[in-house]
Amino acid sequence: MIELRDVTKTFDGKARVTAVAGVTLTIPDGDMVAVMGPSGSGKSTLLNLMGGLDVPSSGSITVAGRDLAKESEKGRSLFRRSHVSYVFQAYHLMPTLTASQNVALPLHLAGRPRREVEAKTAEVLDEVGLAARAGHLPDELSGGERQRVAIARALVTGAPLLLADEPTGNLDSARGQEILDLLRSIHRERGTTVVMVTHDPRAASVCERRIELRDGRVEADHAVSGARP
Repeated sequence: MIELRDVTKTFDGKARVTAVAGVTLTIPDGDMVAVMGPSGSGKSTLLNLMGGLDVPSSGSITVAGRDLAKESEKGRSLFRRSHVSYVFQAYHLMPTLTASQNVALPLHLAGRPRREVEAKTAEVLDEVGLAARAGHLPDELSGGERQRVAIARALVTGAPLLLADEPTGNLDSARGQEILDLLRSIHRERGTTVVMVTHDPRAASVCERRIELRDGRVEADHAVSGARP
């Protein structure tokens, strides 16, 4: 479960900017949630706070029973390794590694045995429909295939929370729909909690709940009527 209590995040530069302003919300385990809002509304900052990539200026963020605001940087890093996975708009694949090697990287960094790494990597590549492309480099893959590799990399650790920041933003409508269908399937089959930042109402339609932000505050929070199965 994710619980935010009066969370504020400010950034100091030439002028102080409040990206998140007193947000309180709860996301139960197993939910699939879209976070929407105009540019500058605080969506990505909120996602980074939920994943422990950043800490709030005030308030508390509890994920899986741990208050991330009170964790050290090392503590948050270890927490992310086992509890949180990410999918980004820009894929963030290593260009010199094959699809299989990119997927395996988190397991190698965690010191998992080679046989376990090979088995889990093959399993998730098959799950996202890329078993036949395991030996290809990113520049030999289409945009949709690259995002599938990124999703496989997110799945391989078995983290219960998946955070996706504009996962269809670089894709055409057909490839974007394939990625949305895949995320929905992961949520349904694995029971993974998915929080997805998106500008796209079509992407939000696959979620069960939509949180709308404006100026760093929750403007609306409601179930999505007729969310796609």
